[in-house]
Amino acid sequence: QVQLVESGGGLVQAGGSLRLSCAASGRTFSAYAMGWFRQAPGKEREFVAAISWTGIRKYYADSVKGRFTISRDNAKNTVYLQMNSLKPEDTAAYYCAADREGTVLNGTPRSDAVDAWGQGTLVTVSS
Repeated sequence: QVQLVESGGGLVQAGGSLRLSCAASGRTFSAYAMGWFRQAPGKEREFVAAISWTGIRKYYADSVKGRFTISRDNAKNTVYLQMNSLKPEDTAAYYCAADREGTVLNGTPRSDAVDAWGQGTLVTVSS
């Protein structure tokens, strides 16, 4: 099994930037497509971004396109989410997911394809 640990969350003013990291251990990182999701209080989890096994293909939710950038470093077993021009509506707990079959790439991860979710890191954007 793969284990995922997110970091990099915090409190930032609107217009600011944060970089989230998701470090993987336990299995071959390059065997997984990776995704970032978020969940705000009282709302359902939503797709943010996803990246293919080699990092060539990247997908974004419309709400973050042009502001967020997903990347991965397979040598460091880490996926990143660079978040710029943050808005109060970006406030949420952010989670990464490791998917063997790549179902995260369409934003709708299949539960039997996702090997692991991280514990989440909280992002708070003040106005």
